[in-house]
Formats: sequence, structure tokens, C-alpha cells
Amino acid sequence: MLIIPAIDLKDGLCVRLRQGDLSQETVYSTDPAAVARHWEQLGAKFLHLVDLDGAVGGQPRNVTQVETIVKSVSIPTQVGGGVRSIETVRRYLSSGVHRVVLGTAAISDPALLCQACAEFPDRILVGLDARDGTVAIRGWTALSDLSAVDLLGRLAAYRLAGVIYTDISTDGMLTGPNLPALREIVAHSPVPVIASGGITRLEDLRAVKSLGPRVIGAIVGKALYEGKLDLRQAIQAVSSC
Repeated sequence: MLIIPAIDLKDGLCVRLRQGDLSQETVYSTDPAAVARHWEQLGAKFLHLVDLDGAVGGQPRNVTQVETIVKSVSIPTQVGGGVRSIETVRRYLSSGVHRVVLGTAAISDPALLCQACAEFPDRILVGLDARDGTVAIRGWTALSDLSAVDLLGRLAAYRLAGVIYTDISTDGMLTGPNLPALREIVAHSPVPVIASGGITRLEDLRAVKSLGPRVIGAIVGKALYEGKLDLRQAIQAVSSC
């Protein structure tokens, strides 16, 4: 199971939010590329990049920062936030991004999801962000009419790299992941799962990994930035259990 540091971008800065609330941000760096290099130096094998402005606004706003990060590291990256067109998917992948995350578009524009998976098989992830079991959209500012399980049921036909499941209630709260919800996602997902939201301690990572081989990664954000979790120790912990 990969430990994947998150780099959330807002106004060109590296930030973290509480439960996705843009008004509750903490700025951790004015140089996101330096943050990326730091995580690579500590042993990260993959990075998760999110354009928060793009997620809310509907189109990427931090493309320059993403492309700078990609050029600054030798490890693969995945990026999401405001990806609502095939042109954006193509631009990211042609610039060196390894995988692209479709969130809102996976619900509102299934034709885009189908086209992206056909054109770039196994390089598209679906971002499944849920609040109390219901899928959130537009940067978590609205709820869809779909449950997380319902959305999973629609994904079997696509050549996806996997789904990223984020429990909004735990994201940025340093309280541990919602394991019952994650267990349900793993049970219903037709594709590999990357866990996100609330992971704070080594015990959290071990618990996530215990859900089985279908969980291929765990995204960690605030716990790393706040020093609650040491990246080297985290990588060692999941490789030895």
C-alpha cells in the first residue's frame, strides 16, 4: 500500500483545509514544488495534487504550479480539481502527470468519463468524496443525489486506475479515518481503492491496510504537515505489516 502525500493548492500556495472548508485554511508553504521535493526526499513514491480553486470554480486555476511540481520531482503524480473537459485531461497527461482525477465530472458528465478512460486507460481515477454516505460535488460545496455505493455500481465498465474515497467528515480533522465507511467502499468497489481523510497515526495506516489488497494507497495530508505522522516511519510501517 502506497503512502501518498497530498499537496493542496490554493492561490498558488500549499494549504490544508478542515473538512474542505475554504474559509478554514492553513498555509504551509509558498513554494509547493519545494514541498514536493521534500516528500520525495523522505521516500514518497507518489504524490497527490489537488487544485482547490479549480474544484470550486470548475476549471483548473493552479496549472502552472502543478506543471512546476511535475518537473521538480522524479516520482509520479496524480492531480484533480476542476477537471471537467477532455482538453484538461490531455494537457495534464501530456505535461507529465501520471494520473488524472475526475470528481464532479464523473457524475455530471459520464460521456467525459467514458472518453477519458477510452483514450487513457488505467490513467483515470474517480474522486469519490462523500458526506454521510452521499457523494459531494463542486469542491464539496454541494451534494449530489447519489450515494457512494450507487456511484461505485456505475464504474465497472470503465478502464479506471481506481477510486479515491474521501470521507469529508474526517478530512483535515486528525481524528482517524472512517473505517466502517471505507470498509463498505472496499466491499462494493469494482476497482482498486485509495483511502483519504483523517489518517493521523501509524495505527490508522495499519487499520486501512488490513482492509485487504484492494486498498492500494492511502493519501495523507494534514498529519504530515502538522508533524503528527512521520513519512519515513509510515512507509516502513505499511511495508512491514
